Amino acid sequence: MNFQSVSTAQKLPSSEGLKGGSTPKGVPGPLLQKNLDYVNTQVGALVKEVRAKGLASSTDIILSAKHGQSPTDPNALNRIDDGPLLDGLNAAWKRKHPGAGNLVAHSVDDDGMLLWLNDRSAAATSFAKQYLLAQSGRGTDINGKPKSFTNGGLSKVYAGKEAAAYFGVKPGDARVPDLFGIAKYGVVYTGGTKKIAEHGGAHADDLNVPLVISGAGTPAGVTKSAQVETTQIAPTILSLLGLDPQNLQAVQKDHAQILPVR
Repeated sequence: MNFQSVSTAQKLPSSEGLKGGSTPKGVPGPLLQKNLDYVNTQVGALVKEVRAKGLASSTDIILSAKHGQSPTDPNALNRIDDGPLLDGLNAAWKRKHPGAGNLVAHSVDDDGMLLWLNDRSAAATSFAKQYLLAQSGRGTDINGKPKSFTNGGLSKVYAGKEAAAYFGVKPGDARVPDLFGIAKYGVVYTGGTKKIAEHGGAHADDLNVPLVISGAGTPAGVTKSAQVETTQIAPTILSLLGLDPQNLQAVQKDHAQILPVR
């Protein structure tokens, strides 16, 4: 099952008269707490039905999240309109190359910046990187007041071969952006004020999510501090079903291990 209510409550400033996000850092606000309670109730209903059917001894439940949202600290928020940044980049490229079209072919900008370029050469990716890191301006904070930014709101930029290496693929792979920018903590690229958090970057708020397993012979209430990854969920499910996880190409390539469920 896929519940989107928690993700939405992390992003929205407010809904149904309730404040969204975290207040303060790491503490769920009223809307987020309500939606966490909702998911908890739905999972509880599932568990109750499993028990009623006499399936508890043969059922394993895994709870996790695809991603988190950043920032969890509302005071760190800086909403930056990426439209003018990309328009400026295209205009600067055209000034340097009269008669050329837009440099940016496609962008996905949330709390990270992913750009696919019409010109994928080293010169073009380097130009885009240098241009963005040279930009400064003003975004808006959690209260809608002006908040300054530098370096295009970015803390690190991987361009061209660097971007391919970051994602672990060969240079030129069309699936990988020509430029991947990690935003400074708190930066969310948006032209409005309807979001207070986003995902897609590389902050702990995005990446660190809970993972809970019930069943599989696991003792109740036991917490293991060893680091695990969500990529381990798929091979764990196959193993629980009596299937060989090594039949998955992703497991073969990433060497993903099953979760320490016992």
